[in-house]
Amino acid sequence: MAREGEKLNVSRVIREMAEYYEGQPERINHFMKVYGFAKTIGELEEIPPQTLDILEAAAAVHDIGIKISEEKYNSCAGRYQELEGPPVAGELLRRCGYREELIERICYLVGHHHTYSNMDGLDYQILVEADFLVNLYEQKEDRQAILHAKENIFRTKSGTELLERLFPDVK
Repeated sequence: MAREGEKLNVSRVIREMAEYYEGQPERINHFMKVYGFAKTIGELEEIPPQTLDILEAAAAVHDIGIKISEEKYNSCAGRYQELEGPPVAGELLRRCGYREELIERICYLVGHHHTYSNMDGLDYQILVEADFLVNLYEQKEDRQAILHAKENIFRTKSGTELLERLFPDVK
C-alpha cells in the first residue's frame, strides 16, 4: 500500500485504534490529541510526505501497548508500552494495508516513544514532542517540568512554538 506519491489513509488506523480502546474515551482522546499535534508539527516542519504518513500512523497508535501492559504488568509504564506496543501496532497496521517497510518504522517509533536519547529521525523527534505537549497538559505539570521539557526534549521550531503557545510562561 501507498507507493511514492500515494497518500495512506490514517483514518482507518484511527478507527481501528478507537475500536481497540472502545469505552475508554480518555485513551482515544489522548491519541487523537497526539495525532493532531504530530500532524501539525510535521506539516509545519515540511517533512517529506512518506515521513509524514509514518509519523501520523505512529502518533495514532503510539500508546497501543497500554492495554496489554495493564493486563500483564498492572502498569502502563513507558517501558512496558514500548515492549508490548509494537506487536499489536504491527497487526493493526497490516489489517489497514500498510507495507512491511512502513510498519517496521512505525513499530520502531511505538517501541521507542518513551526513550529520549538517540532520536534517529524527524518523525521520532516530532512524535516525542507531540506526546509531551499532550502529557504536560494532561498531567498538569508545573512550570519547572515544562521548562525542563523545553530545554531537553524540544528541538523543532514548530513544536517549541506550540509549547510556548500552550504554556506562555515558559517563553
